[in-house]
Formats: sequence, structure tokens, C-alpha cells
Amino acid sequence: MISAGLIFAGLVLLLVGAETMIRGAVAIARRLDISPHVIGLTVIAFGTSAPELFVSLKAAMHGSPGIAIGNVIGSNIANILLMIGTVGVISPFVCGGAPLRRDGMALILGTIVFVGIGMHGIIERWHGAVMLALLVGYLLYCYYEERRRPDSVHAKEVEEFDALPTSTWRSVLYTVGGLIGVLVGARLLVDGAVDVANRAGISETVIGITVVAVGTSLPELATTLVAALRRHSDVALGNIIGSNIFNTLGILGTVALVTPLPIPPEVMSLDLWFMLGVTVVFVAMAIKLPAFSRPWALVFFAAYVAFITNQFVPVNTLTFASY
Repeated sequence: MISAGLIFAGLVLLLVGAETMIRGAVAIARRLDISPHVIGLTVIAFGTSAPELFVSLKAAMHGSPGIAIGNVIGSNIANILLMIGTVGVISPFVCGGAPLRRDGMALILGTIVFVGIGMHGIIERWHGAVMLALLVGYLLYCYYEERRRPDSVHAKEVEEFDALPTSTWRSVLYTVGGLIGVLVGARLLVDGAVDVANRAGISETVIGITVVAVGTSLPELATTLVAALRRHSDVALGNIIGSNIFNTLGILGTVALVTPLPIPPEVMSLDLWFMLGVTVVFVAMAIKLPAFSRPWALVFFAAYVAFITNQFVPVNTLTFASY
């Protein structure tokens, strides 16, 4: 019960802390007269992925690489299947647009890089440096391509955050307080998840892919839901893709620079390839389809349920011995 309480408290702190930190940082950036496009490309992208970053960093330094790697893989899968599957039922996503094609291809490239490094068995520090360099290159390319468009997707992301703090001191308080909340939440979530895994005899990787990943994806889910309800489908899809790019290149790159990340063998057998397959299918559909209709949303949700179920009851362990 104590461990479950730690997990719940950690999830709440991650969600509230990330939301508060983003609002404070956006308010500060606006006061510094930073363009909405740059705010969306950097502040919001980092803020919504902050829970994944600090949880993975904490887990890696705690000696739990399974949670660190599982968190990124599980978050990427949840961002696609769970978000399309839940938000899409409420408000279908309309697809299309050049930025979607550009960012989607960048996500596929980043995912392939992750899979390629994963086959090496460990993410070394120099791998992390390459990942971060690719992320910086992508951000610079987006900045120079879209700075002439005042209505770019990343600029529109800023519009989804209203009720910002109105004074400088309050903005700083929001930012610092939110960051502290995320840090404390990450510690509580990792400690609780590790204890639950040890007591239940479940691998840390499975806990990372399921409970931890869903929890750290809550800020993206909230942002995507608000954008979808406001009929800003380009922002909602852009948030999913951008978050996954940051997870894959930014989070793994940063954590690997601090401490090399060994890849758990069970990840290579299915999870990493499933993430790649889901990513490719999602991007292809987002480019080709006019919209993710409700039937497609239900298919995505069913696929996520099947994936999570298989984490706890692998198909290859099912036997008819009881008969």
C-alpha cells in the first residue's frame, strides 16, 4: 500500500508540476518577448516531456535501466495508441499539412536510430551525444523553416495554455515550484515502481513500459485533449509527434550522457520493434488519411490494451497445462 501510495503521489506531482512549470515558463518567455514559435518549439516541448526525462534520469542513476528504457518505449507507444485511442473517440483528429509530413519523417528517423543503437545492446555516451546532436539539428531546421509563419503549429501550441501567471514573480514561482514538483514526483514514482516490481516479481522493464510510462505521459495527454477539443488537430498531432521525437532523441541522449544505458534483453525481443511498427503505421496513416475517425481510434485503443495485456501475460507463456 505504501508503494502504491508513492506511485500515486508521484503521478499527481508529475502532472501538476509539469503543468505548473510550463505555464510559468511560457509566461516568462512571453515577458522576454520570445516568439510563440520558439516557445512552442522549446519551452512546451521540454515541459511536456519533463516527467519522462526526470523519471528516466532518476531510474538510470538509481541502477534501474529497465525503468529508464521502458519509460521511453512505453511513453512513445502510449502517446500514439492511447492518445489517438482515447482523445480520437471524443474528437477525431484531422490529418494533413506539410509540417506533419516533415515531423513524422523526423520521428521515424529518430526511432530507427534508437532501434539501431538498441541492437548494440547499450546506449553509450557517444550514442547519447549523437542523439542530442540530431535533436538540435531538427529543432534548428524547424525554427528556420517556420519562423516566417506566424501561424505555425509550434506557435499554435502556446495558445493551448491560458490562465498564465500575470506577474514576473508569480511566473518564476510557477516555474521553480513546478520543477520541484516534477523532481519530487519522479523520485516518488521510481521508488514506488521499483518496490512494486520487486515485491510482485515483475520486471522493472514491464513496470516502466506500463505504469510509469502512462503516468509520465499524462501532461501530453492533457495538452492533446485540450487541443483536440478546440478542434486544433494539427496542434494535437504535432504534440504527439514532437513529444515522441523529444523522448527518443532528447531523453535517451541526455540520460546516456550522464550514465550509459544497457538495453534489457526482453525489450529487444518485442517492445522495441513494436514501437517502431506503431510509429511507422501512425505516421503513414497521418500523412495518407484525411482524419483519424472514431473507428480508427477504437482500433488504436484495442491495440494498446492488447499490448499492455501481453506485458503481464505474454502470449508465449500461455499453455493448456491446466486442462
